Amino acid sequence: MIEKSIKDIHTSALGFGCWAIGGTWNNISDSESIDAIKAAVDKEITFFDVAPVYGLGHAETILGKGLQGIDRSTVTIATKCGLVWNEQKQVRNDLSPESLFREVDESLARMNTDYIDLYQVHWPDPNVAISETADALAELKRLGKIRHVGVSNYSIDMVKEMMARVEVATFQGLYNLLEQNPTHYHNIPLQYRAREEVLPFCQEHDMKYLPYSPLMQGLLTGNFKASGNFDNRDDRSNNPKLNGELFEKYFGCTEQLKTLANAANIPLAHLAIHWLIAQKEVGPVIAGAHTVQQVQENAKFVNSEVTQALLHEAASIVAKWQLG
Repeated sequence: MIEKSIKDIHTSALGFGCWAIGGTWNNISDSESIDAIKAAVDKEITFFDVAPVYGLGHAETILGKGLQGIDRSTVTIATKCGLVWNEQKQVRNDLSPESLFREVDESLARMNTDYIDLYQVHWPDPNVAISETADALAELKRLGKIRHVGVSNYSIDMVKEMMARVEVATFQGLYNLLEQNPTHYHNIPLQYRAREEVLPFCQEHDMKYLPYSPLMQGLLTGNFKASGNFDNRDDRSNNPKLNGELFEKYFGCTEQLKTLANAANIPLAHLAIHWLIAQKEVGPVIAGAHTVQQVQENAKFVNSEVTQALLHEAASIVAKWQLG
């Protein structure tokens, strides 16, 4: 497997995204998810990205079960903090030191591990000073509970403020072939522009950009239909880019990209992953999976080849659609 480095951590360039195994998509089986995690390790996919809020603790629990019996030093676990919930399953932001100290212990217990390789602030919390959050993260590093700190969905100014108190290793944000400078995610405004702004910042400060939704929640697999792809129990039904008039543009562009990929004898998903990995500022690409077959298909990308000309042509197609 191709490798990427996050500071002193050498891990696979292709990661395993754990959002789906939390049960947020249709027809997810825990046993299949556990088998998929084990299959990923067998395929030398060693970077696992999860969060407590994925399934309200469920994804972390399943990841812990999937990694049971596997040498901990051979895998990289990246989880998050700052989104907590109550008994009514209502989620809120909380990046206070008290919450972080509690959350990290809960995550460690759910995943049955002694440390977290990369601990990422999931979303900004306007009610807590960034300096307080940063100092708490620095203390967790000192205690050995986490190895590195990452941020997700931060503005550049927020990252700079965090960096003044603790080293920041990664920036996780929405980024894929179709969404290169997105302004919103599921109607949530984004305070950064990935390609224009954050990637140059990462290069300047020896950080890695971790793109989430690299296949645009499945659209870049090329398997979507023009309509009726999921029901209202699937979180993707709340994504305006995957429904209604907006979806028509994204789907049309995807069909053209699929034609390009087919002509090059490469799966569209592989083309999308190669486009990301070819960028040196990009760290492990977080590709979601919840079945062994999906893991195997994702892992095959190392055996596929793309030229710079093909990547350029794909980017040109996207530019013509002016997706924003």
